[in-house]
Amino acid sequence: MPKKLLKNINFPSDIRKLSVNDLPLLAKELREFIIDVVATKEGHLGASLGVVELTIALHYLYDTPTDQLVWDVGHQAYGHKILTGRKNSFHTNRQYGGISGFPKRSESEYDTFGVGHSSTSISAALGMAIASKLQGSSKQHIAIIGDASIASGMAFEALNHAGDTNANLLVILNDNAIGIDPSVGALKDYLTRIKSTRSDIEQHNIFEALNFDYSGPIDGHNFEELLLELNRLKQVQGPKFLHIITTKGKGLLQAEQNQVKYHAPGKFDKISGDVLPKEKSKFTKFQDVFGKTIVELAYQNTKIVGITPAMLSGSSLNNLLNKFPERTFDVGIAEQHAVTLAAGMATQGIVPFCTIYSTFLQRAYDQIIHDVALQNLPVIFCLDRAGLVGEDGATHHGVFDLAYLSCIPNLIIFAPRNEVELRNIMYTAQLGLKKPIAIRYPRGVGKLEKWQLPFEKIVIGKGICIKKGSKIAILSVGTIADNVSEAINSLDENKAIAHYDMRFVKPLDKELLNTIFNFFNIIVTIEDGTVKGGFGVAVLEYASSINYKGSIKILGIPDVFVDHGTVAQLQKDCFIDVLSIQKIIKQLL
Repeated sequence: MPKKLLKNINFPSDIRKLSVNDLPLLAKELREFIIDVVATKEGHLGASLGVVELTIALHYLYDTPTDQLVWDVGHQAYGHKILTGRKNSFHTNRQYGGISGFPKRSESEYDTFGVGHSSTSISAALGMAIASKLQGSSKQHIAIIGDASIASGMAFEALNHAGDTNANLLVILNDNAIGIDPSVGALKDYLTRIKSTRSDIEQHNIFEALNFDYSGPIDGHNFEELLLELNRLKQVQGPKFLHIITTKGKGLLQAEQNQVKYHAPGKFDKISGDVLPKEKSKFTKFQDVFGKTIVELAYQNTKIVGITPAMLSGSSLNNLLNKFPERTFDVGIAEQHAVTLAAGMATQGIVPFCTIYSTFLQRAYDQIIHDVALQNLPVIFCLDRAGLVGEDGATHHGVFDLAYLSCIPNLIIFAPRNEVELRNIMYTAQLGLKKPIAIRYPRGVGKLEKWQLPFEKIVIGKGICIKKGSKIAILSVGTIADNVSEAINSLDENKAIAHYDMRFVKPLDKELLNTIFNFFNIIVTIEDGTVKGGFGVAVLEYASSINYKGSIKILGIPDVFVDHGTVAQLQKDCFIDVLSIQKIIKQLL
């Protein structure tokens, strides 16, 4: 009977007691453990399977946590978590109250830097390495980054700086030719050439040109090669670069063959690897409403293009790619470039839909202000994953967009209540708006079975009354209106409650607000964005400007970073679920 190793491994110090010959067996067991848990609990599968040997080798050779590992994004850090004291709690990964799906400093001393967005690892590890040198420490600092993330501008900025220092930094490029979607761009093509021929390496390459001690490419699944080269690099001073080749999804055949699907496949059969069928919903995901609608509009308007920073499948822009590949642009993990590219296109009369997750648009804030809004260019921002997104947690919740966008002049901000509203605002935006517009919508499905209705133009800056009432007015934006309607309709006192969908956070419908202020003494605003600086504050500011004497209560995401859990659990924590809204209404009545 083969010996079991993983059951006796709780920390890296336990790995270091093993012989080198034991490491392949540990890798096999670690893969099986990851597959076993993720099959039932869900999570990011393929990336972690691809770096099992690398993870073990790093903890085997380096004195972690004194020597510090920084994982880029963190999709690939499950093996790291299991080997650093969290094996017995790994089944709680991404669950409410459980461990985070990403490295998190407050969770473990082995998580040296909190991550979730891409391309931060080299900057962080360089900062650590410089600090260590300043303090006379000889500890090692290692950044592990993928070929999709290293193409980002921030990673290049860090490489450029690191090559001009003598910092004790090792950058490991985990090259598997895919991020969430297949990697794109000229750097990807260059790395492909390096892998296929040694001629580039023998002469010179881009990383050596940046003053890195370059080695590779080597097989990232071969312990002998990994340990030999990592041991050598431990003795080399200054910035070093190790290029390893891995297979995303290694060890699970389906995950190797369908790397996009198995990035985060949901529940699957751990033996066969087949993804378990989900109960088919009669409703449509908002991202798919966007994806199908932009194709419809593109047939009507030949000036429409779609732009996304590495989120083709996640945003459903792949629908446009399939029909109009020459009008679809995946620019890689380059949010700043995506926004300014859209701005440049807009100056030439093109109608750019810049499709990006709300949390990732934060990375291009200056470009929104300086390149788009300041010049009043009609870029259409479609912000997927707005509001609470669930198990990905604090790094991915799109709760700041209403606040960080509403202070920008010239920018229209719209939050559709349902799928039809999303279609109609997309239709309206491409008709010839003279200003930029941000349209934000949530992750997940809507509530309408029939949403592909004839397009109707939306009047910019106009809200609507959903339900009339006599005592309290509730003002909402976006799909949180569903919670409000459900809360009101199940109350005995529902005739006392009016509900307005303001739709536009900017410009506010001041005419409608004046009507509401003149009739109601109690007003509640509700949003699935932060209460600091968001929709409610905009209403409060206008109320103050006209000397409104009634009371205004603001509901939304509190001034904290919200952890991971289901959207329903997190809405309850933030008091914007149906029962919490009912309780607040009763108190006000």
